[in-house]
Amino acid sequence: MKPNESQLIAWRRELHTWPELSGKEFATTARLREWLQSAGIRLLDFPLESGVVAEIGSGETRVALRADIDALPIHEASGVSFHSRHPGVMHACGHDLHSAVMLGAALELKAQEAQLKGCVRILFQPAEEIGRGAKQFIKAGVLEDVQAIFGMHNEPGLPTGTFATRGGAFYANADKFIIHVNGKGAHAAHPEQGVDAIVVASQIIQALQTLTSRSFNALDSVVLSITRIDGGKTWNVLPSGVEFGGTARTHDLQVRAELEQRLRQLVESIALAHGADATLRWHPGPPVLINDPDWARFSSEIAAQVGYHVQTADLHLLGEDFAYYLQKIPGVFVSIGSASDFGLHHAAFTPDEASIAPAAHYFAQLAQQALQHLNARCCEPLLN
Repeated sequence: MKPNESQLIAWRRELHTWPELSGKEFATTARLREWLQSAGIRLLDFPLESGVVAEIGSGETRVALRADIDALPIHEASGVSFHSRHPGVMHACGHDLHSAVMLGAALELKAQEAQLKGCVRILFQPAEEIGRGAKQFIKAGVLEDVQAIFGMHNEPGLPTGTFATRGGAFYANADKFIIHVNGKGAHAAHPEQGVDAIVVASQIIQALQTLTSRSFNALDSVVLSITRIDGGKTWNVLPSGVEFGGTARTHDLQVRAELEQRLRQLVESIALAHGADATLRWHPGPPVLINDPDWARFSSEIAAQVGYHVQTADLHLLGEDFAYYLQKIPGVFVSIGSASDFGLHHAAFTPDEASIAPAAHYFAQLAQQALQHLNARCCEPLLN
């Protein structure tokens, strides 16, 4: 039985209307619990402040499906009738759509529960946008006895009905850094009496852009972006300090470590050359997301079976905390086309709701066939 499309769209719209920020998804959690329980789906009791874990089936073989549920601090400008009723908060990344997809998968799996060759655990995870939710779920024990995990992100740049994934590295390491330059304040008419923190900061920023193009192989995916700068309060005073920051993205853990080291050396040496000092605070985000190659092939085969146009995904420079699950157990993360005119994190982001029901059916089929695959692999005779 395929999911009821109108019901899934209604649930997605209710979640969209009442979005909640990372770690504060309490009403969202209550809605999800109510909808799952009304379908007779059992909920598991883990020590979680927000988020829901459900399970369908029985037996020792177990796979997991994951949706994220948090929204972003963005004021919505989509123009839809079911727009956010929480000013300054919006589901601009499609986590409401992801939740509707996994709700649909849960309903389909529940209808076929007697035929399942094991258990399907469904994770409705909070705090993905701040990179903490997956770690919280793992710490709570949600991966206990799970042998493989599957997740998705809608892809506005792909047409509806298109599926894409890849084995190996997929999403990037996503790290944040903050740099503080300490100079010496002075009157703007006498800069020689101070150490100009703005000039020092500007030279560091220019050098950082050269760092990625001249210190790393051109074939390595390395992006470093400065996204904010704060220094000075008036027109005739050299400030004593400047703070700026941004993000670094790579697909290789060794490159990631080297980039942090080179960044720190560059910041400190340029500041020292100007008689200033500077500090770098590096905040590691989600690591590179590495799909299991076998599960990537398997998931693509199932996608073709249910009617998707299957592609090999390009490398993403976005971050995704699903990577933490894949550090613990094998699995795969996939892209489902959502055909929005505006991209992720845009105030006018409007994914195609026609993508929800097919994705729900796909994940139900993926979970069922993954259980069969795991059982068959378990029973294969050992070769001498």
